[in-house]
Amino acid sequence: MIISIASGKGGTGKTTVATNLAFSLGKNVQLMDCDVEEPNSHLFLNPEIKEKQAVIAPIPLIDEDKCNYCKKCMEICRFGAIAVVGKKVITFPELCHSCGGCMAVCPEDAISESDRELGDIETGSIGDISFIHGRLKVGQVMSVPIIKKIRAHANDRMVNIIDAPPGTSCPVIAAMKGADFILLVTEPTPFGLHDLILAVEAVKILKIPHGIVINRAGMGNDGVKEYAKKEGIPILMEIPFDKKIARVYSRGELVVEKMPEYKDKFLDLFDQIKSLVKNPVKDVTDKGAGSK
Repeated sequence: MIISIASGKGGTGKTTVATNLAFSLGKNVQLMDCDVEEPNSHLFLNPEIKEKQAVIAPIPLIDEDKCNYCKKCMEICRFGAIAVVGKKVITFPELCHSCGGCMAVCPEDAISESDRELGDIETGSIGDISFIHGRLKVGQVMSVPIIKKIRAHANDRMVNIIDAPPGTSCPVIAAMKGADFILLVTEPTPFGLHDLILAVEAVKILKIPHGIVINRAGMGNDGVKEYAKKEGIPILMEIPFDKKIARVYSRGELVVEKMPEYKDKFLDLFDQIKSLVKNPVKDVTDKGAGSK
């Protein structure tokens, strides 16, 4: 089973839900932090990192001795990564999506590929919990290839929990697409509701079962609840606006460790998700807590 935990905006508590859910399950679970621009699940789980791998993407390399400056490479590139100006070909690696179209249309075979390092992924574990996250290299903007590399580690005999990037852009879609369930974390404020609506519209396009977790419940209004009722979206859990929880979070600690009563709440959350997924993983029976 793949559960993608997403939100319409940052700061709603997405990572709090992802890390505490993974730790509550304890075994046969893998946490994949796909928020590669600002990964922070590791701050709460403190995994032992065992392997690091660079993520490489190909970019065009022009042999101007062969080039006839026909501009076919420029015309096929929808992202403006190649420009032909007179007798000069200029490439913009940061804009390249590594599709290979320029190579395919070049009549002179003047385009080859060179490597661009986008970032890296690290794998490790916390007790019996598998862990993987990625980091986008400073100055790079193409996070989707890193997210795809992370998601390639999904194990169909485990519960795979994805901590998705915030928002509704391409990286978020890459983190949600193909999931069995989308858990949308929001807060009961006008801003939270506005961005939740955007996130729900994206999930509807993907046609994936979904539910809502309201974090900091009690601090705002009932707009989120009214919207969820109108749209028929189940609210699976509410985490109260509580100074104790805020203190635990500010210290980089897990709520389920410092406030053990919340473990049952997260396990109940998982049971509700299983009931809403047509074919949940059958191997996950042991819900013992993980250990650092």
